[in-house]
Amino acid sequence: MPHDPYRELYIHLPFCVKRCAYCDFTTRAVKRDDPAIDAYVEDLVMQIRSWSKRDELGAIETVYLGGGTPSFLGQRRLDSLLYALSMSCDLTREGMECSMEANPESLDVRLVRDIWALGVNRLSIGVQSFDDDVLQTLGRAHDADDARAAIACAHDRFENVSVDLMCGIPGQTDESFRASVREAVSLSVTHVSIYPLTIEPHTPFYRAILEERLPEPDDDVEARQMEIAEAELRAAGLERYEVASYAKPGFACRHNIGYWTGVPYLGLGASATTMTQNDKRRMRMQDGQVTDDLTRAQREAEDVMLGMRMTCGVSDARLDEARPWLPGLDDALAHLCEEGLATHADGRFRPTEKGWLCGNDLYGELFDLA
Repeated sequence: MPHDPYRELYIHLPFCVKRCAYCDFTTRAVKRDDPAIDAYVEDLVMQIRSWSKRDELGAIETVYLGGGTPSFLGQRRLDSLLYALSMSCDLTREGMECSMEANPESLDVRLVRDIWALGVNRLSIGVQSFDDDVLQTLGRAHDADDARAAIACAHDRFENVSVDLMCGIPGQTDESFRASVREAVSLSVTHVSIYPLTIEPHTPFYRAILEERLPEPDDDVEARQMEIAEAELRAAGLERYEVASYAKPGFACRHNIGYWTGVPYLGLGASATTMTQNDKRRMRMQDGQVTDDLTRAQREAEDVMLGMRMTCGVSDARLDEARPWLPGLDDALAHLCEEGLATHADGRFRPTEKGWLCGNDLYGELFDLA
């Protein structure tokens, strides 16, 4: 099927030193010298070369290496992968954003300098908390001092350093969470993502809750801690640009914005998702299987819904494009404004704080239009 050019490339590296208690991602804990990692990276390199020969990577504007824990692969394997990417996408060209995820226990100055030289220009570090008790509850492989040291290592080369923090964790107080947010700011990061804990089936956390060894997450606590993050980060000059993400001016993650704005992306690696589209349809594929096959109406509804994840919301001009495909759009937007989930000003519909906290209501009503 002819499709619009891919503008984003996601590389999935599904290996970690250990699986966290809450983790439901496609990843596995292996020894660092496991030959399965070498075979996996070699296969990825062959896939990258194959897609490049088919002239499918020429329009790529952002690359994201996610996991798992990409930094766990070590310098030699990352060198091989990044070299192949650079030959196919020119990671060092002006305007390219190349992000890589890392965890504190597998990041050091030598690795930082090497990946920087090979074209990575944005580093995202999975910190989750600067409270050792909270980290132990999560089953993380690092402590708070490891996280501080990793951020310091990152700053040896990187200006664009992001950290992930979690809220709503059992035993995590508002004071603990606030302290973690403030510490991230004090360490001069340029981007912070805040994720409420989600309990997924078949995880140790899920079993612990079923067996009443852990309390269930409290929605009110999560909402309160998200509001704490908003206040602390805004005061520090990091603006919220997406429901879970804050950045200093000029440091928003372009790759993630692409997901929310309908940019076609190619995913390589285990369980990575690819999204293709043309004027008529949008398809998502994973492991060679179609997972979504959206009609034009469904695509328009999805774009409006995803746009409302962003602080900038959706413009009246974009809604004019969607309106012929979504007859109930105006009524839905009016209802969302009446419920305090959205607001309209300056030619745009935007989510309110209540809309973000009650995302299921906001997003569900918009996607149901199709």
